[in-house]
Amino acid sequence: MNIDLKELTLLAPIFRELFKGYHISRSHPELYTQLSAQQDAYRALFKSLGYELVCDSRGFYYFVPEQMGAQVNKTAQRLALFTFILVEHLADQGRDPLAVLDGGSLGRDELPPLLDKYKDLFLQAEVTSQDELEEKVMRRLTQLGFASEDNGVYRFLAPMHRFLDVCLAVQQDRDLAASLHSNLPLPTPELVVDEAEEDIVRIEPLTDTAEESEEEALARAMAEERDAQEIDA
Repeated sequence: MNIDLKELTLLAPIFRELFKGYHISRSHPELYTQLSAQQDAYRALFKSLGYELVCDSRGFYYFVPEQMGAQVNKTAQRLALFTFILVEHLADQGRDPLAVLDGGSLGRDELPPLLDKYKDLFLQAEVTSQDELEEKVMRRLTQLGFASEDNGVYRFLAPMHRFLDVCLAVQQDRDLAASLHSNLPLPTPELVVDEAEEDIVRIEPLTDTAEESEEEALARAMAEERDAQEIDA
C-alpha cells in the first residue's frame, strides 16, 4: 500500500496518544476524524513500525501489543475490577449499568459509599481511601481515554466497552458454573508491575503455549477477585 505522509497531517499527536495507551474516540474529534478518514493508511504505517492499530466498531481506536496473555499489570486489573464493582453497585441501586457506563456519568460524591461498600475488594487492589481511588482508578480512566472529568463529574466514554466486555465474560462464566453446579477453574494471573509504564494498559505474553484474548485475561483476574470477596463474606 502506498502511504502519502502528507495526508496524515496529525500523525505525530495521534501516535503520541496511542503510544502512551490512550484510547482515541469521538471525545477527541480532530484526531478521531482523521483516523477514521485515513484508517487504512494509519493501520498500514503503524504495522510497519511494529504496532497494531485496533478500530472498535463502537467508535474508538487503540494500540495493542502483538502478543497478549493472562498476565495483566496492576492498572489494567484495577480498572477492570472497578468496572465490575460499579456494574454490580448500579444494578443493586436499580440503575441501568449500561446507561451509566455507555456515555453516562458518575459524580465524585458517589465514590465514598462505593469505596465503603466494596472496601475488601478495593483493599486487594491497594485502594484504601477516596484519594487513592481517584488517583489510581479515576485519574487513570481519564488519562487513558475511558472517561472524562468536569467539575467533579466523570463521564464514561465509548472505550469503556472494553471493560464491559470483560464483565460480561465473567458473568457468563459464573452463570455456566452455576448451571453445572461446579466452580469453573479460574486461576489467578500474575501481575506484571513496571513502575515506568504502569499507566499503560498492556498485556504481557503467557509463560506457556496457551494463548488468550485480552478480554479473557482480564476476566480471569476479575473472577478471582470476585471469588475472594465471596470467601471472605
